Amino acid sequence: MSANIRPSGVFDTRYEQDLIINRTRFDQVLSALFTLAIFAAPLLTREGIFGVDIVPLGAIGTIQRIGIFMIAVQGLNLLVGYTGQISLGQAAFMAVGAYTTAALMRELGMTFWVALPLGALFTGAVGLFFGLPSLRVKGFYLAMATLAAQFIIPWLLRNPLAPLTNGSRPLEVPNVTLGGWQLNDLAIYYLIITITFLAMIAARNIIRTRTGRAFVSIRDNDLAAELLGINVFAYKLRAFFLCALYAGLAGGLLAIESGSITPTRFELGNSIEYLAMLIIGGAGFPQAAFFGVGFVMILKEAVIPGITPFLRDFLPQALPFIDAISISASLTPTLFGLTLILFLIFEPHGLAHRWEILKIQWKLRPFSH
Repeated sequence: MSANIRPSGVFDTRYEQDLIINRTRFDQVLSALFTLAIFAAPLLTREGIFGVDIVPLGAIGTIQRIGIFMIAVQGLNLLVGYTGQISLGQAAFMAVGAYTTAALMRELGMTFWVALPLGALFTGAVGLFFGLPSLRVKGFYLAMATLAAQFIIPWLLRNPLAPLTNGSRPLEVPNVTLGGWQLNDLAIYYLIITITFLAMIAARNIIRTRTGRAFVSIRDNDLAAELLGINVFAYKLRAFFLCALYAGLAGGLLAIESGSITPTRFELGNSIEYLAMLIIGGAGFPQAAFFGVGFVMILKEAVIPGITPFLRDFLPQALPFIDAISISASLTPTLFGLTLILFLIFEPHGLAHRWEILKIQWKLRPFSH
């Protein structure tokens, strides 16, 4: 949106200029600086090659998890934000990708480089199966159909597939090797971040293709899209496949990052959290995954833990009729829920929409009104 706003007299003269993602100098410089900062972060910790303590060591793990969850939320964005279909089973699809990747490495001796894409493709096929109801139902009913995946898949992992998945117990994931050498934590960080960047670029370009434009037309008016000759059901299935494929990719990376996996990491609450990340980030915007995941992770790992001690002391005095233990246990979900409510009321289009408006106002200065 903001990329199309240019100063008077500035316009494209070649097709290559029109096709580039970051079309303005400001966007190009900002993207380059951000990429440089992310890749340089591990080198600026006390264990980095420079031996400085500019970046906290714990922030590296947070950045890795943000990258993984960004992939999952971006897949959800392709389905929900661009195609207008709802899904409450993203965490279950991540479980498919995580366990498939781990099983291929453990049972068949595949390398991570083969197991990860195969696990993502298998997860996409599973997503196709659960996307079949989209032919007949939509809205609330489609949400219930995808919710079935959130209950069926974990049950399968805990019971019939227990010999492969270790049931409810943790399943150890083999180490990632390259040329016979085991990758250390620094190499794993760069692996995850590189895959995250590639996945984000791929999603951004998918939206610019014929398929992406068909997604948007189905979201806006599926009846009009069908009258224009778009095979609505086929494109809905493609959206479900891409959504699940991204979830499987994120699940495989999460398994490698954590070293072990259990079904409790892929419950319904996680699926709802991913959907909340998308809403906060701004469904239907390319930057939704970055803003949504970044905001929620900072909220959960920095803001809420920072204010929790004060609230534990203040709320029992302000609300003496409620048990102090109950207040302490409910602080995190309550604060997260209140944040989501405030976003739905005051910023329903998400942070990405506000970011676009700010960029447009900057480009139109001093006539930003």
